[in-house]
Amino acid sequence: MELKLFIAGLIFLILAIVMQVVKKKFIKGKPNKVFEDVYSWVDTLWTALIIASIIMYFLLQAFKIPTGSMRMTLLEKDHLFALKCVYGLRVPFTDGKRILSVKQVKKGDVVIFQCPPSALSAAERADGVKKDYIKRCVALAGDKVEIKNKMLYVNDVLVEEEYVSHSDVNSYPKIDIANSQEEYQSAWEKGEFALLPVSMIRDNFGPVVVPEGHYMVLGDNRDYSFDARFWGPLPDKYLKGKALIVYWPLNRIKLIK
Repeated sequence: MELKLFIAGLIFLILAIVMQVVKKKFIKGKPNKVFEDVYSWVDTLWTALIIASIIMYFLLQAFKIPTGSMRMTLLEKDHLFALKCVYGLRVPFTDGKRILSVKQVKKGDVVIFQCPPSALSAAERADGVKKDYIKRCVALAGDKVEIKNKMLYVNDVLVEEEYVSHSDVNSYPKIDIANSQEEYQSAWEKGEFALLPVSMIRDNFGPVVVPEGHYMVLGDNRDYSFDARFWGPLPDKYLKGKALIVYWPLNRIKLIK
């Protein structure tokens, strides 16, 4: 979106320059009112679009909740703003590099990120699809993560998650899906669990260790969330920002915690 706005701004800038040249070189006397009105709009548009693209790239992103994976914290069709600069300013034309970070990601943060390739279908990857996800960070690099009968353990300590909803009363039993812990860890990091039935991963998962430069992110609607349990750890380079506030609908306005 930011790139599209920037390109549109450049197009209107070029049009404004062309109109200015036409005005100086080919129009004698004062241009007619229609020309002046069109030029005024074009001149305003290129400025507004480029400023908007810069703000969206570096500072703020609007986001609409597409699914119920974060219920009840966030509902479908909630509109929110995410603060992009809090984890650092993205450096253009780099592979997700950021500078001047205000804070580091911490456990419990609700984050917006570009979903990694392992979270896309084969057709989406072939078409170069890019889409954003929103989940909650539950563990950082070096943390040991395990889910036992729906309960989350980080570094062998039960995490009290008052924000989590378990909508399915059924609990799938633990199934051995690897010959060793090393094989399990490797398969998870490669996103291979995304190809397995939900019943094999959802309610009993791990243990795994979050690799360096990655995060473990899960949906608050834990039983109906396609998250890092399935497609693997989230690389830092895909992180976009921290969810800040729901601004629409009006009866849902709130800070996101």
